Amino acid sequence: MIIDSHCHLDYPNLYDQLFNVLNRAKRNNVDNLLTICTTLESFEKIKVIVNKYNNIYGTFGIHPHETKNFTDVNSDFIIKSIKNNNKIIGVGETGLDFYYNHSDKDVQKKSFISHIKAAAKLDIPVIVHSRNAEDETFEIIKKEMMNNKLRVLIHCFTGSSNFADKLLDIGCYISVSGIITFKNSNVLAETVASIPLDKLLVETDSPYLAPLPHRGKPNEPSYITHTVEKLAAIKKVDKEIVIKNTTKNFMNLFKLN
Repeated sequence: MIIDSHCHLDYPNLYDQLFNVLNRAKRNNVDNLLTICTTLESFEKIKVIVNKYNNIYGTFGIHPHETKNFTDVNSDFIIKSIKNNNKIIGVGETGLDFYYNHSDKDVQKKSFISHIKAAAKLDIPVIVHSRNAEDETFEIIKKEMMNNKLRVLIHCFTGSSNFADKLLDIGCYISVSGIITFKNSNVLAETVASIPLDKLLVETDSPYLAPLPHRGKPNEPSYITHTVEKLAAIKKVDKEIVIKNTTKNFMNLFKLN
C-alpha cells in the first residue's frame, strides 16, 4: 500500500473526475491519500471529499501565497475549524515562499507561526512549504519546538543537504515528490540519498509536478509509483522496502496505527 501524503484533490482537474482518479490510484496500489488545504474555499471541498471517501484524509491550512487574503485566520480559527473532525489530521500547508513573494514576508511568518501553534495545541502534524526561505523556515520551527510538542512534515523537499540535516536533527519528517525523477535533479537525489528511510514520505503534490514520464501533464495520485521507483533507485533498495517504510512513517507521524 502506497500513501500519497500530499495532493490537492479539491483542485478542478482532479475534483471534477475524482471517482476515476481514485480508481486509477487504487489500480496502482495507492490506497490512502492526504488532500491538502490551501484556502477556506479549499477546506469546504476537502470536508466533502473526506466525508465521502474512507481512505482519504484532509488538512486545514492557508498556503503562504494566500496569506495576504486570510489575515484573520489565526490559531484559534484553525483550531475551531479542525476540532471534532477526525478526518482532518494535519495543519497546512503553511510555511514560507520567498521565491514568488505573493504575500508579504511578515504576513507569511505570522500565519506560519499561527499554524504551528494550532498544530501543537491539537497534537497533529504541521505540513510545511518552504521555498527560498530555508534559514527563516528552520529558525521558526526550531523556536516553536522549544515551547511546544510539535510534529513536522516538510513537503516536496527540494532544499540543500545542510537544510535536510538541520531538519532531521530536530526530528522533522521529509516528503519527496516527482521532482526527484526530473533529469536535472542530481543534486537533490544526492541529498535524498542521505536522508534515512525512517524519516521519508512520498507525495505527488498533484495536480502539480508530474514525474517522468508524465512531466508536463496534470499530475494525479496514480503517478506516485514513478516517484517510489526513483526513490528506491536512489536509496539502492527494492521498491517494496520504500513502500513499507514510507507507509509506516506516515502512519506513525499522523498516529493512524
